Amino acid sequence: MSRVAVFLIALLVSVAPAQAQIAREVPQSQAEVRLSYAPVVETVAPAVVNVFATKVTEQRLSFGDPFFERFFGGAPFFRQRPQASQSLGSGVIVAEDGLILTNNHVVEGATDIRVVTVEGREYPVDLVLADAATDLAVLKVRNADRTFPIVEFANSDALAVGDLVLAIGNPFGVGQSVSSGIVSALARTGMGITDYQFFIQTDAAINPGNSGGALVDMTGRLVGINTAIFTRSGGSQGIGFAIPSNMAAVIRDAAARGGEIVRPWLGAQLQALDSALADSLGIDVPRGALVTEVAPESPAGQAGLMSGDVVTAIDGFPVQDPESLDYRVATHPVGMEAEFTIFRDGQEMRVPITLNAPSEGEERQVTISGNTRFAGTKAVELTPYRAQSMGLSFSAEGVVIVDVEPGSPAHRLGLRPDDIVLALNGIEIRDIEIFESLASQRPQSWHIILQRDGQVIRSFVSG
Repeated sequence: MSRVAVFLIALLVSVAPAQAQIAREVPQSQAEVRLSYAPVVETVAPAVVNVFATKVTEQRLSFGDPFFERFFGGAPFFRQRPQASQSLGSGVIVAEDGLILTNNHVVEGATDIRVVTVEGREYPVDLVLADAATDLAVLKVRNADRTFPIVEFANSDALAVGDLVLAIGNPFGVGQSVSSGIVSALARTGMGITDYQFFIQTDAAINPGNSGGALVDMTGRLVGINTAIFTRSGGSQGIGFAIPSNMAAVIRDAAARGGEIVRPWLGAQLQALDSALADSLGIDVPRGALVTEVAPESPAGQAGLMSGDVVTAIDGFPVQDPESLDYRVATHPVGMEAEFTIFRDGQEMRVPITLNAPSEGEERQVTISGNTRFAGTKAVELTPYRAQSMGLSFSAEGVVIVDVEPGSPAHRLGLRPDDIVLALNGIEIRDIEIFESLASQRPQSWHIILQRDGQVIRSFVSG
């Protein structure tokens, strides 16, 4: 049996509902014979579009003689020729002026994006916002000449397992198609698809071309953006995943505000619970998110959250693991208070926490210029928020390289974004002032200690 792989392809259902073990009856009236999803489709279909994204890649060519490649490395005999390819996906119109939600992987790297409506009208669009963390992107019809039909948003938290849903999209480019299914599961985490793991699982059939399409309830409102499947063959196996509409609404609203995504920050490092850990803490069921570290000046620290606390719910919604906690925080309004239910010292208690945005704008930074090996470097001091985003402890110290100018001395030195400078010539780098002072010098040689991708790198170079 081939290994089950996750493919980021769109979701669309064409499977029959399971046969219930009850007596079947012949329809008793003409109305029962005519029961149909058609009214829902008629409402939603005009607001679902096909997305065509043109991407330019480079094709490597050679003379085909292995002699040249072996002895000359192929360099004088290889050239790059641009080649255009087109990815296919779907999108959902969410504002009357032509604002469209789709998947980021559909349009990532595209040089030209166009959408086609169900009646066949084609429109060029601009990419307003791309968010790899959620795998969502927002497009905007260029020079819109009409008011567009839209899909209204439902509250995805109101979904229940077993609810009927319809998926609409463009599988394999055959044209807009509709299929039905049910909600198979909620709050699926650990799928490795996006940074925010909290998916609606449906038995909707998922096929290439449906990414970014609509998953709607029986009132015709959007409950999810179809995103991925488990598959052995690349086609539907009846296990599909959609990004909840409450997360999609966050990205839609950010696009409407101008494209800047501002997410709340909790400021706590978290760990999943297993049975042994839950037993040691006196918890019957291994569910929740264990707090292992708290940044003192963060919202969590200011509210009194402590290492060893287990978060079991936020605003009454259960927290199964760290991924579901991250989702609840990310979809909470910035600056608003959330009620955390925690388990501490054998007691359940509630802690109100105001989830503010991280103060990234207050990061101390410096750009190195002049006659030095570090010229062309932009660096910031490592803050707790940046440390957490890089998978580091809140107590981590150092200076992080955030940009290296191409062709600069720093670029030739081999510095890369996300490098953490730990020490220069035997002096530990604890803040931005020390780094700026040392990096602006020009000694005869440099002893540089960096942390890159979790590895400590030491190098000796001339000044």
